[in-house]
Amino acid sequence: MAFDLNAEMPDIVRQYALYYRNIKGRSAKTVNEYCMDLRTLFRFLKRFYGLVPKETPLVEITVREIDLQFIRRISTLDLFEFMNFVADERNNMSSTRQRKCSSIKSFFNYLTVHEGILETNPAEKLSPPKKAKTLPHFLSLEQSIDLLNAVEGPDRERDYCILTLFLNCGMRLSELVGINIRDVIRNNSTLRILGKGNKERIVYLNEACLSSIDAYLRVRPRDDVKDREALFLSNRGTRISPKTVQHMVKRYLTKIGLDGTGYSVHKLRHTAATLMYRHGNVDIRVLQEILGHENLGTTEIYTHTSSKQMEQAINANPLSKISARQPKEK
Repeated sequence: MAFDLNAEMPDIVRQYALYYRNIKGRSAKTVNEYCMDLRTLFRFLKRFYGLVPKETPLVEITVREIDLQFIRRISTLDLFEFMNFVADERNNMSSTRQRKCSSIKSFFNYLTVHEGILETNPAEKLSPPKKAKTLPHFLSLEQSIDLLNAVEGPDRERDYCILTLFLNCGMRLSELVGINIRDVIRNNSTLRILGKGNKERIVYLNEACLSSIDAYLRVRPRDDVKDREALFLSNRGTRISPKTVQHMVKRYLTKIGLDGTGYSVHKLRHTAATLMYRHGNVDIRVLQEILGHENLGTTEIYTHTSSKQMEQAINANPLSKISARQPKEK
């Protein structure tokens, strides 16, 4: 069931959501995730405080009536109880618990610092759990070439172009589907990308990227197109959806024998980063800027990264010279 912020959440959370979206510039997806975390917190606390029967399932507990009096009641210990609950009873992974912690801290920081509604911040001493360190899955150079060579079918040029951009530029799924035709800047071979938090960045397009874009644009539909700005279109003439891209990538990964082994669209991003770093002698700071990582500890370093280094990093990708195979004549 879709989450309806206006219908489900109390006024104070909806005001926070407007602040977080418009003033802080966070994406709608992030705002919704944070508000859903707050909904889970309020549901838990209503049951924890005995305001609903103990056996009431969380999904049946409404929070629309939550007011400032309820929020003033929340203590640091209550928040610790909630974090224990999502860890022990809901088996949330550390990454999910980290986000819940961030959601709670952000909300109470808004109430205390920005609005001055609360005198003390119960979330001030709430610390996020340590994120479990796992090695990211990525494709080898040979597997990456196999993936590109596996592309076939009526959408061949589109699919090949999508995979090429993933594997060469390391962009996120949301960034790829959001690309407009005008974002491809031909006079300096760059691509404008809108990343997390609506932050814009520029990546350089190597030979393989430019070639695949040109090949796709030659066959990109022109009639019955509903979203003329979008670079990548579905078969219905609308902007391609994340789900369609995920399905397409999974289909080709399966074709080369990598289905069910932890590979996904996001792993193609890891692959691009790994190939550039291992084969191109790319400075890790340059790589962070190309990928659009937001890391406060390295923000100052980013300002010293030159455009030439970024261009060299993209061209250093060993897939930069790989071109689409021509289909065999039948």
